[in-house]
Order: sequence, then structure tokens, then C-alpha cells
Amino acid sequence: MTVAVPGAGHRAPRRGVGLFWHQIRYEQLTFWRNPQSAFFTFVFPVLVISIFGGLFGDVKDSSFYYGGDALQYYVSTIIAMSVLGSCYSQLAIVLATRRQNGILKRVRATPLPASVYFVGLLAHCVLVSFVDVLLIIVVGRFYGLSLPASSQWLPIVVSLALGATAYCALGAAVASVIKNADAAPAVVQFVLFPLVIISGTMVPIHGAIGTISSVLPVKPLNDALLTAFTGSGSGFRWHDYGTLLVWGAVSAVVAIRRFRWDPRPE
Repeated sequence: MTVAVPGAGHRAPRRGVGLFWHQIRYEQLTFWRNPQSAFFTFVFPVLVISIFGGLFGDVKDSSFYYGGDALQYYVSTIIAMSVLGSCYSQLAIVLATRRQNGILKRVRATPLPASVYFVGLLAHCVLVSFVDVLLIIVVGRFYGLSLPASSQWLPIVVSLALGATAYCALGAAVASVIKNADAAPAVVQFVLFPLVIISGTMVPIHGAIGTISSVLPVKPLNDALLTAFTGSGSGFRWHDYGTLLVWGAVSAVVAIRRFRWDPRPE
């Protein structure tokens, strides 16, 4: 005879939410317990936008910057680079390191659902990128950045959400092919730096290279954010959103098919 326990059906979802928040808190505590790493995670984008603001803050609207001024362009691209660093680089290195150290294997042996573990880790990466975005905008305002119109904030949020999702998936996919923790930084940077350079993060890229980079995962977020910051059109870049979704979906498939909890045998 089966006895129904009153409220049991409601406790399971609440328990899942509680585990999710606990995992986010754990990831945040782990991040902040390494203050040097946390410090430079936030200082690097602030330093970069400060340099570009000092050098190009007086450059007004120009076709070279796709119709916006230099500060709008660099705030957009440095934001995209920061999201890439937090959601792609950080996630790929963390997963490779934890797998090599046996942490993922031990997590898998606990009652904690794998989905909760990964969603908590991804949410942590998104939170870090959110702080980076706020810092970059604040520093940009110091150099005279004009804030987007109120109608453009929704496109900015959509762009950042899709970019963060795609970059997290890309980070998990790259982590799945890294053989050991020592190789993680080199492999991650091997992918990151060419993408950042040809996507016009530091210098606007026009012509054939710009066309090629538009189908890669970084330039679509650059362009979507720049469109919102300059207030051109509705702010929604559907083609760029589609590119990010495709990269996110393909990366997620690769990550799921190749992901390993155990370290690769030496």
C-alpha cells in the first residue's frame, strides 16, 4: 500500500531551487576566495576601456566606427570581450582544472544533480560578466559615454543573454577537448585571441575579413551591442541573434557528446 505524503510534490521543486542557489553561492565563495584572480578579472576590462577612453574619447561619429563615436564602439566591443572572458575562458579553464583534479568525478558521485551543478556554474559566470558590464559602462560614463535610449535597454539585455549563453556553451565544448589542466589556458587563448582580433574588438574591421568574422561568435555580439548603444533602428539584430544561437546550439551538442567527468588517463 502506498501512502501519499502531504506536500511531497511541492517540496521537490523547492529543494531543486534551494540546491541551485546553494551551488551559485558555492561558486561565488570559491571565486572570491582567490582575491587576486577576482581583482584582475574586473580590473582588466576597466583598464582597457580607460585606455581607449583616454585615447579616443573625443572622436565623434564616424563611418569608421559604423556610424557611432569611438567611445560607443569600444564600450560595446570591450563589453563583448568581457562576456567572452567570463563565460568562455573562465568556464573552459575551470571545467578542465576540476576534471583533472578529480573534483568533477567526486561531484558526480554525490546526490547533487548534474543539471544543478552546471546551471549553478553557468549562472556564476553570467554574474561575473554582469559586474564587468556595469563597471565598463560606469567608466565609459566618466569619459563622456552617452547612455542608450530607454528603448534600447531591452535589446542590450537580449544581446548579452544570448551572447553569454553561446559563450558558456562554447566554453564547455572547448573544455571537452582539453586533455589536461596544464593545457587549458593555452587552448583557450588559442581560440580567444584570433576571434577577438578579427572581430574588430580593438580596431574596426571592414571588408572581407569583417564579412567572415560576422559568422563567428564574437562580432555578432559586438554589432548587436553597438546598434543598441548608437540607437540605430529598433536595436534588435535578428541576424546576429541567429548566429549566436547557432553557435550556442552546435557548441552545446559538442559539449554534451564529448563531456567527461573523469580525468583523461595519462
